[in-house]
Amino acid sequence: MDGVHSGSDQRHPSVRGNIFFASDFHLGIPDHRTSLEREKKIVAWLRREAPNMAELWLLGDVFDFWMDYKSVVPRGFVRLLGQLAELTDSGIPVHYFPGNHDQWLRDYFSKELGVVVHQRPLCVILGSKKFFLAHGDGLGPGDYGYKMIQWLFSRPFNRWLFRQVHPDLGARLARFFSYSSRHYSFFEEPDTVRPEKERLFLFCQKYQTENTPVDFFVFGHRHKPLWLPLPSGGVYVNLGDWLHHNSYGRFDGQQFFLEKYSE
Repeated sequence: MDGVHSGSDQRHPSVRGNIFFASDFHLGIPDHRTSLEREKKIVAWLRREAPNMAELWLLGDVFDFWMDYKSVVPRGFVRLLGQLAELTDSGIPVHYFPGNHDQWLRDYFSKELGVVVHQRPLCVILGSKKFFLAHGDGLGPGDYGYKMIQWLFSRPFNRWLFRQVHPDLGARLARFFSYSSRHYSFFEEPDTVRPEKERLFLFCQKYQTENTPVDFFVFGHRHKPLWLPLPSGGVYVNLGDWLHHNSYGRFDGQQFFLEKYSE
């Protein structure tokens, strides 16, 4: 399928420990105090799991806004950045799929933190299962207005133009425009989601009929912890978020679990 990178040759047949998946931290909102409390909670979760962590996959919108400027990075988030560096320094692979709020990553995370950044959806075999991994924005039928906006934001020239804006003003503009996207994501509660109306569920159904079947489709973006079996086999999993649910995925090499962090 166009736009999907096949990583099936990147096999991890034996998983020692657990592989963790998380998304939609949206650090930076709604204010400094609340964001800092959430960041500390995320770091505490990572430290708790680190002794038995085989890999960590972050599926986007870790920050409500991120831009790799040439010589500066957004202020704050030092606790999380330090923890990611500590994981990679200890030999734990960390993967990052930029989401629609932090899509303007360049090379800071790879050069400074040793994080592997994936700019496209990825199919990969982990343990005994095949995974399809992505943030999830822009996938599935319809929503053409949003897809057009995302296409414009992804153009190199438009990214260059945005970098000419002073970082303080750029961050304020980005957070202003991000509000409608977050509001849209919270439209339904998890227990009211109808699979036949869920774009990512429909995307998974179509993918299963046109490609080698996948065991787990794992996405973020929708802010709702979801576990929806597909009629043709496999499961659509949405990781939820850390604004409301503190939810994440854990894979032990055989089974996938959707869990919530509690202190």
